[in-house]
Amino acid sequence: MNATETLIAAADAHSAHNYHPLPVVVATAEGAWMTDVEGRRYLDLLAGYSALNFGHGHPRLVEAARAQLERVTLTSRAFHHDRFAAFCTELAALCGMQMVLPMNTGVEAVETAVKTARKWGYRIKGVPAEMAKIVVASGNFHGRTTTVISFSTDPEARADFGPYTPGFQIVPYGDLTAMREALTENTVAVLLEPIQGESGVIVPPPGYLPGVRELTRQRDVLFIADEVQSGLGRTGRTFACEHEGVAPDAYVLGKALGGGILPVSAVVSSIEVLGVFGPGEHGSTFGGNPLACAVALEVIRMLRTGEYQARSAELGEHLHRELGALLGTGKVTAVRGRGLWAGVDIAPRVGTGRQVSERLMDRGVLVKDTHGATIRIAPPLVISKEDLDWGLAQLRAVLEV
Repeated sequence: MNATETLIAAADAHSAHNYHPLPVVVATAEGAWMTDVEGRRYLDLLAGYSALNFGHGHPRLVEAARAQLERVTLTSRAFHHDRFAAFCTELAALCGMQMVLPMNTGVEAVETAVKTARKWGYRIKGVPAEMAKIVVASGNFHGRTTTVISFSTDPEARADFGPYTPGFQIVPYGDLTAMREALTENTVAVLLEPIQGESGVIVPPPGYLPGVRELTRQRDVLFIADEVQSGLGRTGRTFACEHEGVAPDAYVLGKALGGGILPVSAVVSSIEVLGVFGPGEHGSTFGGNPLACAVALEVIRMLRTGEYQARSAELGEHLHRELGALLGTGKVTAVRGRGLWAGVDIAPRVGTGRQVSERLMDRGVLVKDTHGATIRIAPPLVISKEDLDWGLAQLRAVLEV
């Protein structure tokens, strides 16, 4: 066996099979390119599900991490550290909010948002004890903890993991009438992805997010936007909500906030909302640690220039124009997305999303399939137009168009 086969066999023998990765073993990476253990180069058109918005090993982010590694990496929240205040202040400002509750992974931030909404509901709105309800959308992907999969509609995420956590109501994504009917006096929050990533980059109909925003205002309900994948430049704006002129009550952030170097996540909201917490009521040993804050601070400062959002918007327009041209070929049935983010539905006669992903891998391009027929394209925002065009040329070659 070659090095790739040996390493994959060892991984299969000694790790749980909770993922089905493409058969490539990455050894190094820089910018939008990765190199495997055999020395083959691949164009990364997935960017770690948006965790690598700034590419692999961005010099500013690596330097921020390196400098902090030499100072202090972890204090726990038992003590203050000199990066924490700036991180919270600058992230709140980027979001147009007042307060930050930092965690590590995206799903930890979602869990934090759920706890926040319930406590706000009991303390501020006056919902009777144990009666709080949170409305979510079908097709959602907010993570894989026990509570979060309790309101998933994906059988793979839910099967054999019950009993499930109560307190959630699922309505069709994009359906304002269903949303209106679901809101009651005991509803404390609506939790939505402004664009559903795992479902295949599903963009809601125009007016849906503003409609949800208005309904939640009318009914004294928090609107929580899960922008773990869609936020921080991916769609051509800092947040996907901005495309519809919507400001939620809270953002759930993660992935790109850690610069592709380490997990950093947060819930960002108002003093009224996050002010419901007291000492000991929620926390994380690593949440808001010095290393995380140093890297995330650099991410925030890079985003403040608007450079990456503008690049995503410009290249994204080109990406969607090129992908849209495939619709008349009979090989692609739908294209969705915003900015440098697209879901492409492959016609059944061409093959499954997995098969197309494998063919692209053979041609030096890495994407990921979802829900059988869809491939997702989400390159690092630093990708050059020339590299993006080369990757799209490989897709056309695979589709034989």
